[in-house]
Amino acid sequence: MTITLSNLKPPDGATRKTKRLGRGPGSGKGKTAGKGHKGQKARSGYRRRVGREGGQMPLHRRLPKRGFHNLFRVEYQPVNLARLAQLEGVDRIDVGVMLQNRIIRSMRKPVKVLAAGELSRPLTIVADAASASAKKKIEAAGGTFEVAKRC
Repeated sequence: MTITLSNLKPPDGATRKTKRLGRGPGSGKGKTAGKGHKGQKARSGYRRRVGREGGQMPLHRRLPKRGFHNLFRVEYQPVNLARLAQLEGVDRIDVGVMLQNRIIRSMRKPVKVLAAGELSRPLTIVADAASASAKKKIEAAGGTFEVAKRC
């Protein structure tokens, strides 16, 4: 018999039936259904909330705040020149080409070209930013750097 999606099932003995709660004293989990007696945890709809400590001051409020978090920080995706030099048969490298070749992971974050590595041929590189030394290396190889126009 061939295996298809319609007849998939785990091998015998791999799964167990779930214990049915509150089904009489003979079941082993009757009456209170394993919830003990009374209290908040015994009630229906009880849900343990993350960070809730029952009136005690929660840990995230007990600990002191430290440092400074800049709301306007721009987090770039770094790309080295060595990685761009490996691309064959491409003269113009933009964000779309980088995404296709898995050099960057996302179109949403801006891309910054860094100077690690060497360029042996002229390339036109289109990105959101580049370090000063990366721009020098691109121009020294006869290429150009353009700032990406994004909406």
